Amino acid sequence: MANEPPRTVLLGDLEIGNTLPLVLIAGPCQIESAAHAMDTASALAEICGEAGIGLIYKSSYDKANRSSIGSQRGIGMDKGLQILSDIREQLCVPVLTDVHAPDQCAAAAQAVDVLQIPAFLCRQTDLLLAAGKTGAVINVKKGQFLAPWDMQHVAAKIASTGNDRILLCERGTSFGYNTLVNDMRALPIMGSTGYPVVYDATHSVQQPGGHGTSSGGQREFAPILARAAVSIGVAAVFIETHEEPDRAPSDGPNMIPLREMPALIRNLQRFDALAKTV
Repeated sequence: MANEPPRTVLLGDLEIGNTLPLVLIAGPCQIESAAHAMDTASALAEICGEAGIGLIYKSSYDKANRSSIGSQRGIGMDKGLQILSDIREQLCVPVLTDVHAPDQCAAAAQAVDVLQIPAFLCRQTDLLLAAGKTGAVINVKKGQFLAPWDMQHVAAKIASTGNDRILLCERGTSFGYNTLVNDMRALPIMGSTGYPVVYDATHSVQQPGGHGTSSGGQREFAPILARAAVSIGVAAVFIETHEEPDRAPSDGPNMIPLREMPALIRNLQRFDALAKTV
């Protein structure tokens, strides 16, 4: 892969780049209610404001990739997008959500600032093109089945629409049954495309299908992996958080308790400053 010069993705007043100060993408896995989403977003906005770190609030209106047919998927697209739009307007923070099909992209881009392509869908050409054509920032997660150098082709599909507001996200690689592993070489390899790299700390410790009808996880390792990734130098870190992770409807075993976020953010900022000191 060619070593391309670092790109900066602008999102309102927020600048996202591999050589710029760390940005946080954070929120609960799925939208549970308007009140819960607003409370969580408000808490994160306050925490990040005090820390002086840029925030993109994230939550999903639909979790289409679940272990079981009986798993909770979310509150639906119409209600979910309205909630995210309200958070963006009232708290003045950019927001992110997943899209799963081409016909969701245009509507979602009206309500949120960042469209996220789930890892299992990262090679779906029609979805990538539809997302790119919206002009929104696109955070595309590297499939658990892909090598990091394959992501240049994923980015090229989006960029073919004329949209180069692309973030490439590492979230672990399949390593045997119900297990993921991180190859930290993936971060500079994807960074050589020039596009900002995001490290997803909480999905990297997921154990897909590990509980049979639901996924397991080892949240105790998420801060450790986050520090390792940030010390290499990334544009943003992605962390799912919840006030009571063990009662969350999805991905609870991976999520960081909200009360632990202030200390974790401060710690990551220190590693980020060291990594980006010239």
